[in-house]
Amino acid sequence: MSSVMYYSSSIPSIAVAIVIVVLVIALFSLFPLGLWFSALMSGVPINIFNLVGMKFRRVNPRRIVPPMIKAHKAGIKVSMNELETLYMAGGNVDRVVDALIAAQSAQIPLAFDQSKAIDLAGRNVLEAVKMSVNPKVIETPVIAAIAKDGIELRAKARVTVRANISRLVGGAGEETIIARVGEGIVTTVGSSESHKDVLPGRRHRV
Repeated sequence: MSSVMYYSSSIPSIAVAIVIVVLVIALFSLFPLGLWFSALMSGVPINIFNLVGMKFRRVNPRRIVPPMIKAHKAGIKVSMNELETLYMAGGNVDRVVDALIAAQSAQIPLAFDQSKAIDLAGRNVLEAVKMSVNPKVIETPVIAAIAKDGIELRAKARVTVRANISRLVGGAGEETIIARVGEGIVTTVGSSESHKDVLPGRRHRV
């Protein structure tokens, strides 16, 4: 009496399925097809191999492609290489592009290189653009100063600041402005013969 042995083909099928899943995951990891397709649908010409190259250069494509799409839709002329260079230099690509778009809407002349320089200098270029349109009011902390008659006065000041984009790099920041105003208050009070000379109701230049 002969016996017939049957081998199940389920194990090889599972192995093949696992291999296919691993290959698909590796493909999407190496080729960011989702970003490439989003750029393609937005009319931004991006080579898929450029995105792969970013992986090897340790550049996160998700930090480059969405800002590139925003810039393209806003009519801002900026290249992928420029954004990638900014990213590799430690800049905030998204904020720089947002600043360019905001400046364009407010009809403020702002070039990419200028915006890049401001960002890499550690300044918030987007906030600067907003401040150039809507001035910001800065309030100093309470500052104590003694007049020549020995009376101590405590004062605070409110300063309206409008950003000058062309002079932002190397210009005074908020902390510097507060410090300079504080120095002015101390100098004004300290040089007064009487504390009454600097009481409210009189105008003083600090």
